[in-house]
Amino acid sequence: MGLILDSSVVIAAERRGDTPFQFFKLIASATGNQPLAISAGALTEIVHALYRAPTLEIRTRREAFIQDLLTDLQVAPYTRSTAFLAGKVDGEQRALGVTIPSMDLLIGATALELGYAVVTGNPRHFHLIPGLNVIAL
Repeated sequence: MGLILDSSVVIAAERRGDTPFQFFKLIASATGNQPLAISAGALTEIVHALYRAPTLEIRTRREAFIQDLLTDLQVAPYTRSTAFLAGKVDGEQRALGVTIPSMDLLIGATALELGYAVVTGNPRHFHLIPGLNVIAL
């Protein structure tokens, strides 16, 4: 198996002042040594946080963290098959009255397609995706 990192755990690591190495070590100690990736959807959320930084100093720090992080972290793309899987999950769940926030749906579908678990600091929405292995950190 492998792990898709949700933006919540990445943003928390940056705010704590972790280096990417420290962050990866924390993930490995909590989950074992597994392949890591970030979905294009989670990366979008992280870049969004970069541009919402209240000061230039924070923005610069966040940008450096993101660049360092991406040096050793694969970005899993949002593909045609991911889109079909996300649409299927969303349609089936909405038919049951369950609404999954769009970005969490895209991140979760990426993980499902790869056969990976999602590592998140906010598992509530990911637990709404059938068959998705969710690791709360």
